[in-house]
Amino acid sequence: MKIDRRKFVAGTAAAGTMAFLPKMAIAGETIKVGSILDTSGIFDLYGKPMDKAVTLAIEELNAAGGIAGRKLEKVAYDTQSNMALYTQFAQKLTRQDKVDVVHGGILSASREAIRPTLRKSKTLYFYNVQYEGGVCDRNIFCTGVTPAQQAEVLVPYAMEKWGKKIYILAADYNYGQITAKWIEHYAGKAGGSVVKTDFFPLDVADFGSTIAKIQEAAPDMIMSALVGGAHLSFYRQWAAAGMNKKIPMASTTLGAGNEQVVLTKEEGDGILLAYSFSKELDRPENKVFLDKWQKRFGSTDDIHELAVATYQGMHLWGAGANKAGSVERDKVVEALESGVSIIGPSGKITVDPKTHHVVTDVHIVEVGDQKMNVVKSYDQRQPVDTQAVCDLSANPGDTTQYEIKI
Repeated sequence: MKIDRRKFVAGTAAAGTMAFLPKMAIAGETIKVGSILDTSGIFDLYGKPMDKAVTLAIEELNAAGGIAGRKLEKVAYDTQSNMALYTQFAQKLTRQDKVDVVHGGILSASREAIRPTLRKSKTLYFYNVQYEGGVCDRNIFCTGVTPAQQAEVLVPYAMEKWGKKIYILAADYNYGQITAKWIEHYAGKAGGSVVKTDFFPLDVADFGSTIAKIQEAAPDMIMSALVGGAHLSFYRQWAAAGMNKKIPMASTTLGAGNEQVVLTKEEGDGILLAYSFSKELDRPENKVFLDKWQKRFGSTDDIHELAVATYQGMHLWGAGANKAGSVERDKVVEALESGVSIIGPSGKITVDPKTHHVVTDVHIVEVGDQKMNVVKSYDQRQPVDTQAVCDLSANPGDTTQYEIKI
């Protein structure tokens, strides 16, 4: 084989130049989207639909031309509801896979397990889950509702309906402990009181003694911030004891994983919730979304709040990247901080530049016949809890998760 020396030298020179070009300059290279979620284990009822949401959003973004003309590729890991695997896979996503953005985490513990790794590697992170509020970090965007968006409307609404004495049940970790304080705070503001608060480890599934204590305390209502498959047992045991006919209940967590479908009609009917999304929302964008999900996955039964927040978080990131014309972290962050908005299944979602949280609609819903029926809506609620402690415009180097003083 004869080789043209001048062509060979020119070709190798070009290849050498290409090797030293920044990643974004290589035409045709895919954009890597990291997904790190519990798609098996005790939190898979949350994680599986969230993973589907990432898939659907990537397909939609690619169908619309991708980001700056480049297609998106999903790189996903199942943490098996194991916190240690979150750390391991976050390192793999950043060091080996070299992803451009990560969407993932469910529990606050999983978020905090990977947030330092992603910040250190300068990999943009989206946490698409309702949580206790207070994260202040320019490398992360939080698209789920916070207590000031959710509990602040749910607690007084339930008190007006049922009475002023509240018994709180909560998961024994960051989210449950802090949310319980918010519930007590909003109860006090509305002239009510908390008669008792009980915390439960995430693997607790026997609530017999707790039900007896609730009966003795005789509250007007229960506020539940229980989390996960094991805690779902409480609602079944509560109904089996006939207590759902005697003491009503509201929850900041039930329904986030579509639990109202897992419960029977008799077990779930009448429970009050507050979320940014319900499949029953009468909005054209929601109907389009449900139709797309049905066609892609065969059923809409598994859609829930966290799946929709993930889907909208993906599109919010896509809107920021397209505005920036790049997936380079700092450029995307600056674009999002300009106040980027999207219209998703739940309505208008807008980035709050100072906190990297979102402004969103919130709806009081009542479980009935395994559906989340909207009874009252609150438009464009600000994340005022996190706004009280976080100002990334003034302090861009802040990386704290604040426990907001109430």
